[in-house]
Amino acid sequence: MYRKELNVTSQNEGDTIDITEEVRSAVKESRIKEGLVHLFVRHSTAALTTIEFEPGVLSDLKQALSVLAPDTIPYAHNTRWGDGNGRSHVKAALVGPSLTVPVGNGELLCGTWQQVVLLELDVNAGRTRSVICTITGE
Repeated sequence: MYRKELNVTSQNEGDTIDITEEVRSAVKESRIKEGLVHLFVRHSTAALTTIEFEPGVLSDLKQALSVLAPDTIPYAHNTRWGDGNGRSHVKAALVGPSLTVPVGNGELLCGTWQQVVLLELDVNAGRTRSVICTITGE
């Protein structure tokens, strides 16, 4: 088993940050040839997924999340905490904090048009996010 912390800095709410190369580097460092990469973001207003990292689909994802958790509705979290990021928590919960990708022949086995991304969903963006990358196998 090999574990590495990846640090990813966002600028704005809605940023989609391609971390594929950082994950590939961690796989190479691990020297694991066959196994799994498990990624976990240690924040409740960020998420991980795979997507084709292309402007059109990135825009589509942003729009879909804004339909599921709109900016304009009241959130109980905002009432209690006053930080205005209730929608950020909801979006992050819908996408999820973790992702598992297979490793074969020492390589990350993503599809041709598939990249690993971190979604910055907090209205208070512009921070460094911690992603725990755990690689298991042989």
